[in-house]
Amino acid sequence: MLKKQITLAITGASGAPYALRLLEVLVKADCDVFVLISSAAKVVFATEERIKIPASPDAASAFFSERFSARPNQIRVCGKEEWFSPVASGSAAPKQMVICPCSTGTLSAVAIGASDNLIERAADVILKERGQLILVTREMPLSSIHLENMLKLSQMGATIMPASPGFYHNPERISDLVDFVVARILDHLGIDQTLMMRWGYQPTP
Repeated sequence: MLKKQITLAITGASGAPYALRLLEVLVKADCDVFVLISSAAKVVFATEERIKIPASPDAASAFFSERFSARPNQIRVCGKEEWFSPVASGSAAPKQMVICPCSTGTLSAVAIGASDNLIERAADVILKERGQLILVTREMPLSSIHLENMLKLSQMGATIMPASPGFYHNPERISDLVDFVVARILDHLGIDQTLMMRWGYQPTP
């Protein structure tokens, strides 16, 4: 039986903790994950998490596999111009893709179908194949351009999910806020999660 396959793209917006936690939980859920990382995202990882992601896709795959105790070939990092990777073709790409975090530059490129790199092409494939595309945007304030691009993609069927954690679960640590956002992503992907108690089920004050 084939494992659930998901494409996770990581771009250069602030929010590396969201991407790391999401990848960790997808691995624990036994999903096969194609990971696409922009050059700017690597800078953000170094800044926010003090993590230096290896330059080569194979080394990066090994790095994440060791970090999250993944089974062999469960995590595959693809190069930004690896046009022969499965995510670049509608005949082979996973039917679900998350861009987390999603920069407004990537938002714009996906909205116009630029396909200048593998992240943009993979998103284009998801849209044309009528798959599930989730964009975890991270920017404030939003300009009219950003809002127009979000509306355009929403009308195409994409889900715009800003990294906007709630506080009704009484977070005590930054990780609790990260888990709130990751839990909502998992809900939309149809993956069972226990990271966050759902509204209406928390203890009454």
